[in-house]
Amino acid sequence: MTTTEAAGRPQPAWKVGALALATGLTIRALHYYEEIGLLVPSGRSAAGHRLYDAADVARLYRISLLRRLGFPLDQVMSVLDDPQWELAAAVSRHLEETRHRAASAARLSAQLAGMAAELARQDIPSAEQLFSTLEEMTMLDATIHSTASMLAYDDTAAAQEYLVRVFGLTAAPTAGHTEGSTYRQVRAGTQVIGLHPVEEGMTSPRLAGAPTGMTIVTVDDVDAHYARSVEAGAEIVDPLADKDWGIREYGARDPQGHLWYFHAPLA
Repeated sequence: MTTTEAAGRPQPAWKVGALALATGLTIRALHYYEEIGLLVPSGRSAAGHRLYDAADVARLYRISLLRRLGFPLDQVMSVLDDPQWELAAAVSRHLEETRHRAASAARLSAQLAGMAAELARQDIPSAEQLFSTLEEMTMLDATIHSTASMLAYDDTAAAQEYLVRVFGLTAAPTAGHTEGSTYRQVRAGTQVIGLHPVEEGMTSPRLAGAPTGMTIVTVDDVDAHYARSVEAGAEIVDPLADKDWGIREYGARDPQGHLWYFHAPLA
């Protein structure tokens, strides 16, 4: 690491090799990010070496996080430049995912320690222990990290506005779609939900005359979320209540007839 001058004070800066070493990325990858305009170093040394400042490092973190969430490079740029993107929210989502993986790793470590102790005594681990360990291994090493869904609306712009205003979802950018496209997206945490215009072979529950499915979203405080939805005028179809299967949940119907359920685990 080196330093540069900014606002009269020395600021930390990293040459490309030091940044690659610190992040585990390759120099080639960082050069490619610069080539496509995704991460351009903020400065140059007197010798012409690339210098990355703290803001560049923060941008690199966001790039890496979006890549982890499954965004291809041709979409990362538009997401980063979206004015609704917030680093704090991204860090919170990353923290939640990391804590989940850490808890899984801790459970797996405890189970392996128990099995190692039994094997040291020349005992054979039970089938239940092996099944439990396999389950934790699968959860920790799963290659599938997220899902996306698609809902049909005859007015996707109005639907997006409603879902953001009433249910507190986040409007998401739609990179790769042509100008004038009526396709929209919202995001619930890391879950992307596409809002597709009604067309042949894809209709809404209102037009079909019956529910065609439901979207279930986990929230931190379901009581606060319920109060928000009621105040915003949501049509509640299933009042907030504790369920026998260990969650507290309520259901609502949006203007196109799609069913939305919001819940949180019971303490």
